[in-house]
Amino acid sequence: METKDLLKKVRKIEIKTRRLSDHIFSGEYHTSFKGRGMTFSEVRQYQFGDDVRAIDWNVTARYNEPYIKVFEEERELTMMLMVDISGSESFGTKNQLKSEIVTEIAATMSFSATQNNDKIGLILFSDQIELYIPPKKGKSHVLRIIRELIEFQPKSRKTDLSQALKFLSATQKKKAIVFLISDFIVDDDYEKTLKIASKKHDITGIRVYDTREEKMLNIGVIEMLDAESGKLITVDTTSKKARINYEKNYRDKVAYFKDIFSKCGSGTVHTRVNESYVTKLLGYFKSRS
Repeated sequence: METKDLLKKVRKIEIKTRRLSDHIFSGEYHTSFKGRGMTFSEVRQYQFGDDVRAIDWNVTARYNEPYIKVFEEERELTMMLMVDISGSESFGTKNQLKSEIVTEIAATMSFSATQNNDKIGLILFSDQIELYIPPKKGKSHVLRIIRELIEFQPKSRKTDLSQALKFLSATQKKKAIVFLISDFIVDDDYEKTLKIASKKHDITGIRVYDTREEKMLNIGVIEMLDAESGKLITVDTTSKKARINYEKNYRDKVAYFKDIFSKCGSGTVHTRVNESYVTKLLGYFKSRS
């Protein structure tokens, strides 16, 4: 993509998503995720009514009178965007591709975090880590994230959520607000790695999908391209068995996503390419609040 065209596209996404962030999401995001951690502030003398569990016994022994530890709400958060850029994201039958909606959601969340003076980091993944941008503050940093979301070309078209979650656990030592954005049409078992990551981080899975993925239309014998393997497959869509198997496989993967995220105490959002992700995210934030 030409630099001029890229800058125009970045600017267009910035205008749209920043407006959404400024007027809609910043307050809801702030309310939903504030106070997820407590940091030590100071010690002071014990006062009547204080929680005895907060007594600092070392300081108390030193001064021979009770002192307690005072904690304050952690105001600065770190947001990590984990974005699936595998081949299946380049699909869409309506006005936009899944990858375009994913970019808009990630940009909106980035500006929301900026409003709260939080750091934002990015992990682009396929079946490997394609790009890692460490968490940082500022508008220029957010614009860099948007540029990468628009123009980055992955080395692989396959997907491995487990690898991405392992990388998250290895690189993010402090607690982060994590948005894992994908279509979750994956074959790998990621329950174990999600369970480990969710013990430390506040993780939300955002599933972006297209209605045409849910069912196989009866349109005769056709050639279908597997977006992740690159192989052409001949499929007889007139076969009722083939259609039933396809739909069952799709439902099983969506059910697995819902079940595993629920078991791990992680939130989920489901949004189609032809519906308002704004409404879905706002509903999710309000339910958390």
